[in-house]
Amino acid sequence: MTTAATKETDQATEYTPAADRLNAVLASGEPPPRPSALAASTTFGWRAMLKIKHLPEQMVDVTLFPIIMTLMFTYLFGGALAGSTGDYLQYLLPGILVMNVVMITMYTGIGVNSDIEKGVFDRFRTLPIWRPSALVGALLGDMVRYLMASTVILVLGLVLGFRPGGGIGGVLAGVALLIVFSFAFSWIWTMFGLLLRTERAVTGVSMLVLFPMTFLSNVFVDPRTMPGWLQSFVDVNPITHLVGGVRGLMEGRWETGHITWTLVASAALLAIFGTLTMRLYNRK
Repeated sequence: MTTAATKETDQATEYTPAADRLNAVLASGEPPPRPSALAASTTFGWRAMLKIKHLPEQMVDVTLFPIIMTLMFTYLFGGALAGSTGDYLQYLLPGILVMNVVMITMYTGIGVNSDIEKGVFDRFRTLPIWRPSALVGALLGDMVRYLMASTVILVLGLVLGFRPGGGIGGVLAGVALLIVFSFAFSWIWTMFGLLLRTERAVTGVSMLVLFPMTFLSNVFVDPRTMPGWLQSFVDVNPITHLVGGVRGLMEGRWETGHITWTLVASAALLAIFGTLTMRLYNRK
């Protein structure tokens, strides 16, 4: 009897919200405008920066790794190739700067692949934003990492005795050329991040491409000392032209051929791999 009475009481007192109460808690007015492509990309770039805050071990590749590489190659090859570490450092530092930053670009693809595996990009695709903003934002965030690595190497080089003949203007111009190329080059690894299934696969493919491109170039030695058949590859290697352009700017010389070749290669990489990446992103 008591149970039946309780049920009747619950049914009688069932709450029905009034229309005015619902209007009070619902958002009123016009919906917020859709964010612009720049605003959305910048937001995702800031997200990439917040990853560093919560996972500071990610800074190893832009701090400790460049320091170790610079010290190791300076004191390993300096005496044998140039007679002294000081003389060799003048030739090596622009090249090792390019090598370190270019190798860091592969982490863009690794980060994209990780977000895909976690399902984060599925949520991004449902948002009313510019579709490429998630990818462009990740690349913008990585550009800050490239600047950090460049700063670490340049400061270490100055401590060791590197003296750029082009002054601060030449150094900034060289770093700017490097950042432009690295942004375009990162689209290759972004494509592989979408295409391959695991982070390990992205890392393996990246290293398979990066090691020959960086070592078979003018980073460590003058290509004129190499066999003729190897010089043929070095002459068309985009890293060779990038190093030549950066090295010339830091020495106070405008290597027009190297700079032009680098900018044309950057535009081609962006047009080809940017297009392929967006097709994969829309279909995946």
